[in-house]
Amino acid sequence: MRRTTVRIDETLLNEAKAYAARNGRSLTSVMEDALRQLLNRSTEAAQRPHVELPVSGSRLRHGIELTPEFIKDLLDREGVERHLKAVNDAAE
Repeated sequence: MRRTTVRIDETLLNEAKAYAARNGRSLTSVMEDALRQLLNRSTEAAQRPHVELPVSGSRLRHGIELTPEFIKDLLDREGVERHLKAVNDAAE
């Protein structure tokens, strides 16, 4: 294992030391895990496909304002439709 000098903010280093002590771990293992998580996150983010979500336009009708009340009404209607379908399916 090669030793490398790294400069770390003293407050952050103290927090890391305290975390290691609380969890019965070495400072090295805590720092290695933190770096692995950071590197894995950035790799995973780069591999995820780009998704575009519609915020307006083709899927929304003109003149509809997405207020909390409107959304609640949509969800209520969807719940009723789902319930009626379940009742009809059970009756068959």
